[in-house]
Parts: sequence; C-alpha cells; structure tokens
Amino acid sequence: MNDQNNGQPDAAQRDAQFREERYFLEGPRSRAREFFFLLKILWEFIRGFRIFHFSPPCIAVFGSARVLPGSPHYDAAVKMGAGIAGLGFAVMTGGGPGIMEAASRGAKEAGGIALGCNIRLPMEQKPNPFLHKYFTSRFFFVRKVLMFKYSYGYVIMPGGIGTLDELFEALTLIQTKKVLDFPVVLFGSQYWEPINTMLTRMLEERMVAQSDLNLFLVTDNIEDALAHIRQTALLKYRAKRTKIFKKFIFLGE
Repeated sequence: MNDQNNGQPDAAQRDAQFREERYFLEGPRSRAREFFFLLKILWEFIRGFRIFHFSPPCIAVFGSARVLPGSPHYDAAVKMGAGIAGLGFAVMTGGGPGIMEAASRGAKEAGGIALGCNIRLPMEQKPNPFLHKYFTSRFFFVRKVLMFKYSYGYVIMPGGIGTLDELFEALTLIQTKKVLDFPVVLFGSQYWEPINTMLTRMLEERMVAQSDLNLFLVTDNIEDALAHIRQTALLKYRAKRTKIFKKFIFLGE
C-alpha cells in the first residue's frame, strides 16, 4: 500500500496550502476557520494511523536528505538499516532521499520492512523507491508524531537543522517521561562532537542533569549501535507490546 490516497497536488495547490498553513500560524483567526483547519489536522492523523496501524515495531532513522549515494554517510546508513532489519524491526524514516533513502535501502535489501513518513514541501520531496509503505504529510508536527508513535528507538545520523529538531524532540520526550527511555544513538562521534560540547557546557551551568547526558549513545560503530538497540528496545520493551490487531474489511483495511 503506497500512499494511494495521498496524491501529490500540483504547484498551485501546494502554494495555496502553504499560504493557509502560514496564515494559521500567524495568530488568532475566526473560530470557523480555526475549526475547519483543525478538522484537516485530525483527518491527516487518521490517514497516517490507517497506513501504519498494522506495521511491525520500528526504529526511526533520522539524517540529511542531502547525502549522496556512494558517500561514507550514505554507506553507513545502508548498513545501519540492514542491521536494524536484522534485529526484527522495521526501519522508519522521513521517506525522502539521502540518509532516509540509504536506511530504507539497507532494510529492504536485507529482507526487512522500510516505512516512510514523507513531508510535502515547496520544493517537492519525493518518496524514495525502497519503501514498502509511506504516508505524505502536510504538517511537520503530524509527521513527527507518527514517526515517534511507531518507533522503539531513534538513530540520529549526520544531518542538518531538521535532524537536530528530531534529536532534541526525542531527548525531550524521554527526559520528561512522555515516552519510555527508548535508545537514542548519535552515529558519527566527530560530526556530533559540537553537541557533546554544548551539553557539557549546559551541565556546567546546571541547565541539565548528569542523567540527561546518559539518554543517548555516541558511537562510530554500527555493531555497538545495534547492541544498544537490542539491549534497550528489543529486550526491555518489545515484549510488552504483543497485541495483534485484527483488520476490518468494512474499514477498507
């Protein structure tokens, strides 16, 4: 099932949708406009739930869309995706190119499942060709909720501003106990060294606790990353979610 009900709009429709979203975020509007906008958000969540409801447990892999095939970061993400599939998890990504494509490719070539939560942008981001299922979202917050909802752990590969947003979203949810203390892996110690430096400074200034620095693992070794995921996500939590939901024909499932 490849997002059959989520056809890409043309350029004029996309522009109108982005104007509507910006308008909504500029402050209070009429009650009617706010209400109907909320209905659109609700409908988007429902569509996403329908696509991923029967999917296996996932590990989310975040990283840059700008990484090219054949580069060291791309090759590492392929191996990471294959390793996650070998643990029995599906690989959940943002559905696009770069690191997202590489992790999806690794999972699929290893015989695993690759899922994508794509985002509709002004410069259209197309789903990569290695996905078994994908959902295309209009709203970043809907996309992030879906990716976190279905994941048991998070692998943060080298990336940009969007990847940093996803990293700190994951850490905040774990720190505040909104989700269980699922594993967070920062892959690429040299790349992520500035984050370590910044968090160390925060600790010195008593802005974070020492325990907050234990919420993630920084490594350059894929086997170490997979062992951490196996120990935390697989052994500690997966057994707690064994309920299998039945499909209902009258709902088109």
